[in-house]
Amino acid sequence: MQLHLVDATYELFRAHYSPRPGTYAPDGRDVGAVVGLLYTLLTLLRDEGATHVGCATDHVIRSFRNDLYGGYKTEAGVPAELLSQFPLAERAMEALGLVVWPMVEFEADDAMATAAARWAEAPGVDRVWICTPDKDLAQCVRSDRIVMRDRRRERTLDEAGVVARWGVRPASIPDYLALVGDSADGFPGLPGWGARTAAAVLGRLEHIEAIPANVGEWHVDVRSAATLNATLRAQWSDAMLFRRLATLETDAPLPQRDPDELRWRGARRTLFRALCDELGQARLAERPHLWQD
Repeated sequence: MQLHLVDATYELFRAHYSPRPGTYAPDGRDVGAVVGLLYTLLTLLRDEGATHVGCATDHVIRSFRNDLYGGYKTEAGVPAELLSQFPLAERAMEALGLVVWPMVEFEADDAMATAAARWAEAPGVDRVWICTPDKDLAQCVRSDRIVMRDRRRERTLDEAGVVARWGVRPASIPDYLALVGDSADGFPGLPGWGARTAAAVLGRLEHIEAIPANVGEWHVDVRSAATLNATLRAQWSDAMLFRRLATLETDAPLPQRDPDELRWRGARRTLFRALCDELGQARLAERPHLWQD
């Protein structure tokens, strides 16, 4: 059994900002993100052969992390025409017959991290595919059992691939992000700590707590080590906070307990065709290759 965990929020953003001409429903609504999402999911199901799929969304952009840090990402800056499509997207995926996890207190990333942790070793599960290019999810990768799949670039990263891409093992990704920052999530990292420096230090020492207070004990060839060390000591609490923000939760409220509950049994014919009528997408209504009824 292969489990595919889809970052539906990422797919909505990708579809919205694609260079394709805009897509509008008969009532004039912009529905391009939802239509693009449905096409990419149907490709996953039909052409890529996915059989067990869970789709995670940020039903509410804000999460518990906003209570921890005032600068954390919010819905500010998200175009209204995209934000308005989130409920429609969840309804569309349900009509397609997929399991949907709309996150409120948690984030879509937490849902995928929870699913990966819950089922990676479950009987019958051979591999978990986390379908996103988001580096936050790299912390979930485990050998070649849990892998990241960037479907747009057709690139798969196992544990060795994560090390090759970011210079640190998956378990060090939250520490790495704490030091270098994550502009997408709204926290800056520590001054002077760039990607190469953080990778060099954490590639050897793995976690922030393991970085000796005496820079002579680092045994890592980096420039301005004394200055970086002073910054880390002075902003230690920030580093811990940023790592907390970057660490994905593995106890998000997913109702499914058995991975076979993610089995795709086909689109819900009546609901899906009615949705396609609403979207003004007659061709889309004929795309599913399997129907529940």
